[in-house]
Amino acid sequence: MAGVKRYDRIELLDRAIELFRRQGFHGTSTAELVAELGVNRKSMYAEFGSKEGLFEAALERYGAHHLTNVLGPIEAPDAGLDAIRLAFDGYATASDGWAQGRGCLLCNTAVERGALGPGPRRHVAAYLERLTRAFRHALTNAAADGELSDDVDLDELAAFFMTALIGVAACIRAEAPPAQVRAACTVATGVLDGLVASPISARAPS
Repeated sequence: MAGVKRYDRIELLDRAIELFRRQGFHGTSTAELVAELGVNRKSMYAEFGSKEGLFEAALERYGAHHLTNVLGPIEAPDAGLDAIRLAFDGYATASDGWAQGRGCLLCNTAVERGALGPGPRRHVAAYLERLTRAFRHALTNAAADGELSDDVDLDELAAFFMTALIGVAACIRAEAPPAQVRAACTVATGVLDGLVASPISARAPS
């Protein structure tokens, strides 16, 4: 039947995500996208309008699905210090697995953003805000549960973890030795060890 789509939009976006993830926006040609997606140029433009439109749709899909899976531990309602450690441990584990040389699409875009238009830049800004907010959420829960010292600046600590995680993701993209990535993750989460609240000492018998 004429006009009936013979492709799945989500499947196209997931294929585009992997290509953009490996090669970046400017490193990916329209011809490569057509070949990777398995549709003709006319269908691609009819669905997404342009290469830029496809890229923005891929970024939106990545943030809503792929990144949500990765950030699940620190975005969970009951997230705390263990969730932060788990998030970094996940990146450390991925450093010599599926993510090596690919990294995070939004992190990669953040590095490339100076040469991109306002649409991708908005996605990058939202990504940085989301990371910071997620860490702030987990730290706030930890503070409320008495896991952190009262003098800890939660905003500064959330900003630190945001930049640390982006640095780790960038190193994974650059295929840094996994041992170095794991060491960086260990040092980052080790910061928490010096900030935990001291247990109340048991009162000595009189």
